[in-house]
Amino acid sequence: MTELRDIPLTTIDGTSTSLADYSDKVVLIVNVASRCGLSPQYEQLEELQKIYGERGFAVLGFPSNQFLQELGSEEAIQEYCSTTWGVTFPMFEKVKLNGRSAHPLYTELKKTPDDLGKAGRVMWNFEKFLVMPNDDVRRFRPTTVPDDPAIVTAIEAALPA
Repeated sequence: MTELRDIPLTTIDGTSTSLADYSDKVVLIVNVASRCGLSPQYEQLEELQKIYGERGFAVLGFPSNQFLQELGSEEAIQEYCSTTWGVTFPMFEKVKLNGRSAHPLYTELKKTPDDLGKAGRVMWNFEKFLVMPNDDVRRFRPTTVPDDPAIVTAIEAALPA
């Protein structure tokens, strides 16, 4: 099995990185899309970043046009996220989530079942994967909002007091 933290990633501004840079953090990986009806979740994601960021938490946004609702360029995505939602959490280059050309990160994350025991394809924009420092992963489907008690409780339980 591929080590999740060793998969190469590229930030939205072109910097090479990996989840190893976040190995001591609880991270919430979210596939985002600017033109999606769920895009108001950006506000809740940013709020989680503000509340828990200093305690070792990070939201990581992965734009995807897999469902044909993302802007064309990384620059347009960055501008939209910062001016519309005040996003300060790290954003990454656009990725594919499903299919043969899915990004290796999502190939691994999709093996994680949700609370109903279903693994597999990312269903829609704003699907969330909570990755703990011990590499445990919890999966939350798109309609589970970022400040849902199940997500907040899991974040708080994994962070130092």
